[in-house]
Amino acid sequence: MRYSYILLLGALCLIKTATAQTAASGFNFIDYQRSFPRMNEALKRKEDTLMKQFREKRLEWPAKYIYIRSFKYDSQIEVWVKQEMNEKFSLFKTYRVCALAGSLGPKRMQGDYQVPEGFYYINEFNPKSQYHLSLGLNYPNASDRILSDSLMPGGDIYIHGSCVTTGCIPVNNEQIEELYILAAHARNAGQDFIPVHIFPIRFQNPRSSEFLRKYVKDFPEYKMLSEELRHAYAYFEKTKKLPIIMVTKKGDYLVEGILPKEKEHVVVKKERRPLKTYNPAEISAVVERLPVFPGGNDKFQAFIDKLSTEMAPYLLEDQSKTFAMVEFVINKEGKVIYANVIKGGNDDLNDRLIEAFENMPQWTPAIKHEQTVSVKLKQTIFIEKPEKEVIGSVQ
Repeated sequence: MRYSYILLLGALCLIKTATAQTAASGFNFIDYQRSFPRMNEALKRKEDTLMKQFREKRLEWPAKYIYIRSFKYDSQIEVWVKQEMNEKFSLFKTYRVCALAGSLGPKRMQGDYQVPEGFYYINEFNPKSQYHLSLGLNYPNASDRILSDSLMPGGDIYIHGSCVTTGCIPVNNEQIEELYILAAHARNAGQDFIPVHIFPIRFQNPRSSEFLRKYVKDFPEYKMLSEELRHAYAYFEKTKKLPIIMVTKKGDYLVEGILPKEKEHVVVKKERRPLKTYNPAEISAVVERLPVFPGGNDKFQAFIDKLSTEMAPYLLEDQSKTFAMVEFVINKEGKVIYANVIKGGNDDLNDRLIEAFENMPQWTPAIKHEQTVSVKLKQTIFIEKPEKEVIGSVQ
């Protein structure tokens, strides 16, 4: 284990030395990046937008420290940020990885088209990449140099734009501009080693976990690596801090981090809201004119679209999307009453949907025999976690 500790302490010394040299020289990394036309244009387009997004999430701009983690099977990249070394990280954004090469498992040789798995850091900023912009990773790292092909382990692993890959983590050009700017600001603030952890799956996703279970069954030699990656993932999920990661003489990762003990507490299950009942005799099954939302069908569709977006944060951790069916009554005065979610969603989300429906503006009521009447309607809402945002690249 002595070899592993030397690696760790050496990295810490390098961080302190490089940071001190940067501060002493007065070198401004952002100004340097601005000297490249492509990056200069990206800063003009994106910096104000990123600042606004930070404000909306009550985060301080720019982040002095960022942490990137990628999930191969789930095709996602997350960016976590903080301002002080000892603070916990906060999630800023999730991006969609738009292409994937290879399968689960580490990269072990040149030409295997595998995306690496393990613990890396950004070691290159390329503002003139043929893939728009790119952030290089330090593959092969200490573990890879022991376990991968000794002559041709491969290299040139990047997070980059252009949505193509033969073993990198690609995102679209809009997203790589944001990632590049965030990383450049952190580098400018003194974070010389920006960690990038690449996991096979998002371990809390049941579907992904089942896929990994079957994969390990077919390739049992992969179990040890996947378990250390799971340990690192679990540690960060609990603490929002990075674990200490070392490499043994055999090249295996050793994740040092004791998970905090769960506090004993009584879980109070939320009572499900009872379905609201009404007298069917008061509802007209057939009408001559259906009720009309203020402004017509287009305005109603706009209301549903907006509501769908607003409800996305209330999906559960293992819910990427849902179809919720809402049943509601529009009474003689055009007011929405007796709203119930009869399919989909979850308890918290459904309560919010019901509240949103019952607070809708007044409709023009239905007509039957020249009289206003009450009618029952059903509306399906598709709710999905945004995938435009969370980690990606090739050079």
